[in-house]
Amino acid sequence: MIIKNINHDASYHTEKIAVMFFPLEKLKTGGDDNVVIETKKENNLLSVKVKAYSRFLEKTYELKENDDVTHSLSILLYDTLSELTGYSLPWGILYGVRPARLMHATVEKCGVDGAVQKFLDDKVEQKKIDLALSVMERENKIIALSSDNSFSLYVSIPFCPSRCSYCSFVSHSIANAKDLIQPYVELLCRELENIGKIAKNLGLRLESIYFGGGTPTTLSAEQLEILLTVIERNFDLSTLREYTVEAGRPDTVTEAKLNTLKLHNVERISINPQTFSDDVLKAIGRKHTCAQTVEAYELARKVGFKNINMDFIAGLNSDTPESFNMSIDKAISLAPESVTVHNLALKSAAFLCTENEFFDLTERSNAAKMVDYSYNTLLENGYNPYYMYRQSKSLGNLENVGYAKDGFDCLYNVFMMDETHTVLAAGAGAVTKLKDPKTAHIERIYNYKYPYEYLNNFDEVLSRKKGIIEFYGE
Repeated sequence: MIIKNINHDASYHTEKIAVMFFPLEKLKTGGDDNVVIETKKENNLLSVKVKAYSRFLEKTYELKENDDVTHSLSILLYDTLSELTGYSLPWGILYGVRPARLMHATVEKCGVDGAVQKFLDDKVEQKKIDLALSVMERENKIIALSSDNSFSLYVSIPFCPSRCSYCSFVSHSIANAKDLIQPYVELLCRELENIGKIAKNLGLRLESIYFGGGTPTTLSAEQLEILLTVIERNFDLSTLREYTVEAGRPDTVTEAKLNTLKLHNVERISINPQTFSDDVLKAIGRKHTCAQTVEAYELARKVGFKNINMDFIAGLNSDTPESFNMSIDKAISLAPESVTVHNLALKSAAFLCTENEFFDLTERSNAAKMVDYSYNTLLENGYNPYYMYRQSKSLGNLENVGYAKDGFDCLYNVFMMDETHTVLAAGAGAVTKLKDPKTAHIERIYNYKYPYEYLNNFDEVLSRKKGIIEFYGE
């Protein structure tokens, strides 16, 4: 895809909007392409020309007094692409990751009615506006729990039994990385000890802990015991509001591991089906069955877990609205405390498609049906949307939403997504995010991405953590 921006300063916005319509097209700087977009300002006239395969459309708009050029050009481009493709984006021209936070800021500035009108002016569908308002209200209650010296702890376990076809996380299958796990755990313990010492010396208050991955329960019960014990010895848990460990893959869940988590006061776990269709599981490379998911869930209940989350993905390969709806219905019958519905993140295209395939709206339409069904059905069954985020290359430009029964909102998800306070992070691929509570300025400290890099450069990992002390000392 080639985008030509002429005589204006809105190129960042035009590129973002174009990518939302054509998420698999790679941006090029010159030459020719199947998709060529030209946006131009000439005196008071804005113009957009789009060529996509054999289709061509041009629209113009004459600027009026007090019109904002960037917004007017964004709307003109949106209208042109929508008419050309036959598809309207549910979030209109909004491309940000955090629509609920944007809603919060807009409400503070314009009031609820003014914010709603602003979102409508940006071509956002009314049902998405309602969703953003609902999430904003619940997020604000959680954000209010945080104080100036609050922080959360993230622990990365980048290993899984096998790699799913849709996965974009830093995750290694144990078939390829089994020998790395034990040395990884040993160094992770050292990093946690280091972070704990820093947090204590700075007088930081721990609000939530989250083990993510990968699949943390890929570790053995003994390895989990070691890590959880290190955390207890090195962090003040007296202020802890929430302790989550993802047990995402049902084929990693055992009674011994669950008992270990329970013994160390982990209250919240995730058991993630992604789908309750065995055919879809096979298509996406998940090496477990739906029956195993139910068995893992029932085992967790038997052990005593009263806060269980389940994840699903709309738009998986070979899934249909009917089978997806069945998955949501099955989840509701099991009654987990929270359900997260993700929208499939698209990977960059590495193939050429025909014009008919390019303009085929079936997958986007199906994903929208799935997301709408989950929203309506979960709401009807006592689950409320409490956090939300978007990805730039998602199927149908839709959103990922966490739903929970009253009292079971995941605090870490909100703290992390809102960037409420500092998150100190340990492990491969982990990113420490430091937030100044007075200025809202954020700095990041990156760990090495892959486990073997983390192991080979561990002294540098610890050295970078000195940045935490420097940040708070400034």
